Amino acid sequence: MPSKYTLQQTMRWFGPNDPVSLSDIAQAGCSGVVSALHAIPVGEVWTTEAILAHKRLVENAGLTWRVVESLPVHEDIKTGTGQRERYIQNYQLSLSNLADCGIEVVTYNFMPLLDWLRTNVAFKLPNGAETLLFNKTEYIIFDLFILKRPGAEADYSQKEINSCQKAYEVMDETSRERLKNTLLLGLPGSDVPFTIPQVLEMLKSYQHLSRSQLKENLYYFLKAITPVADSLNIKMAIHPDDPPFSVLGLPRILCTNEDVEDMMNAVPNTSNGLCFCTGSFGAGADNQVEEMCRRWASRIYFLHLRNVRKDTEGNFLEANHLDGDTDMFEIMKTVVETMQREQRSIPMRPDHGHKILDDLGKQSYCGYSAIGRLKGLAELRGLEYAVARSLYQG
Repeated sequence: MPSKYTLQQTMRWFGPNDPVSLSDIAQAGCSGVVSALHAIPVGEVWTTEAILAHKRLVENAGLTWRVVESLPVHEDIKTGTGQRERYIQNYQLSLSNLADCGIEVVTYNFMPLLDWLRTNVAFKLPNGAETLLFNKTEYIIFDLFILKRPGAEADYSQKEINSCQKAYEVMDETSRERLKNTLLLGLPGSDVPFTIPQVLEMLKSYQHLSRSQLKENLYYFLKAITPVADSLNIKMAIHPDDPPFSVLGLPRILCTNEDVEDMMNAVPNTSNGLCFCTGSFGAGADNQVEEMCRRWASRIYFLHLRNVRKDTEGNFLEANHLDGDTDMFEIMKTVVETMQREQRSIPMRPDHGHKILDDLGKQSYCGYSAIGRLKGLAELRGLEYAVARSLYQG
């Protein structure tokens, strides 16, 4: 490699209960992990003691922990109601404690209620591997006929409703149960699923909140925390919405280049940046991911590198890291050039991965089995090396 400014290669670690151990991650060739304190309730302060205890676990395995993924944003902040000010103050205090413990990047998202959404987390590929899939028909079936969200019919055409009703009627009970369980999966790092009554009740808190209002609530939050982050030299890296369109009637506000532009214009502080997820942006029908990466390269503070393959019907699946619709060579070229030009390394993790080989049949967090991510990491590491050699060593 031509310089010390290379990608910081990491994997996500969900803590001591993660089936993928710290030694597994070290053996994969990573220098560190991205992690979080999942046991602390959303909105409560991350204490210095809790952060250091978690950090010691990582460092005792010979790894580093410099990127938090994620420090969750409480729903009161997103809706702009309830105890918003208290939770913002708690967030500021958590940032201060994280900085005191050597954390450099904090990832978060502003997706209402739910995190990423798929309709199948074990879709069988022709070679026997399993991957994550979003099937629009199955999603509509869940929304209309399983969740039975009030007013959901207004979001779909009559043709879609009729077609999905027929598909639902021929589904067997096992398929319906699988779909329900998949859409009700808990947040990353949690083994506790949502229930239908719980989701329907939570949706009520957003029923009068428009997309523009949710954007304003994000900007309010950022204007409160970025001055603190600036003073602490912590970079805030927002993760784009996944998938990058409205789900279950909930507004999504970080889906496109225009959304990023709006956020950066509203809050120009240097700590306000991106967790640039090539898969999340890549699932957007009109997103030019390679151009977005070039446009926002200087504000990318963390990278999720993965690939999706989508069709014109609104379906997409997780492809291999170097396959899919996004040109990973162009992404890596932009990243390598940015790191050399700005003389900084960017933390990266291979996001998601196919379940393959000995991981098939084993329990793991969806998308986070060991071997598929190791395969992705090896491919991306080789791509970075080749790009850097071609650019800087002739």
